[in-house]
Amino acid sequence: MNKFLFFIFTFFCSVCASNAMDDCLGYKLNPNVNIIVPNWQKQVVQPLKKMDVLHGDVIATMVDNYEITTDITSIEDGFCVSLKNVDAVIGYTDFLVQIDISYKPNTCQYNAILSHEDEHIRAYLSVIDDNMNLLKQSLSSAANSITPIFVKNQSDIEYAIDKLNDEIQTHPDVILLKQQLKAEEEIRNKRVDQNDNNNHLKSCI
Repeated sequence: MNKFLFFIFTFFCSVCASNAMDDCLGYKLNPNVNIIVPNWQKQVVQPLKKMDVLHGDVIATMVDNYEITTDITSIEDGFCVSLKNVDAVIGYTDFLVQIDISYKPNTCQYNAILSHEDEHIRAYLSVIDDNMNLLKQSLSSAANSITPIFVKNQSDIEYAIDKLNDEIQTHPDVILLKQQLKAEEEIRNKRVDQNDNNNHLKSCI
């Protein structure tokens, strides 16, 4: 008998929670998405250890940070936490250019290698510039698919906000976007090397 009553109580609670979540659907918004491209900086170094095959290379640091704004509505049984705005900082912040220690600064070879690595930096930057529509479309699609979260207590609102942020970052559209940008990086950097074919150094002979 007690088990039966417990089952009824559990079922009743589930129905109440489901109804509350359905109530929150009415407070769903069409989130605004802003894409912010960060400023970047370049540092040029010459490692003390001789580089193996490469004359130089570029290490790029890319960030994708998301800050969300929510709308919180008090309803009879608790609160509806809805996604209202997404500020996405996406792009490259740092480029570390390494040039083989064999080449002295301000020599023809050093400058030629630096110029070649600058081409790689431009390739990286073009990935973001040329895919701005894709960024906007993917993030807007992800943000618009996220439904409001119902919480019973005000103390749980922060948890709901964190969950909404996590849903953005793990959304399939956002994951696919990151994969596409990574593929573009590789394609464009290979193109820089293929088009150059060491001509930047041959010109110094």
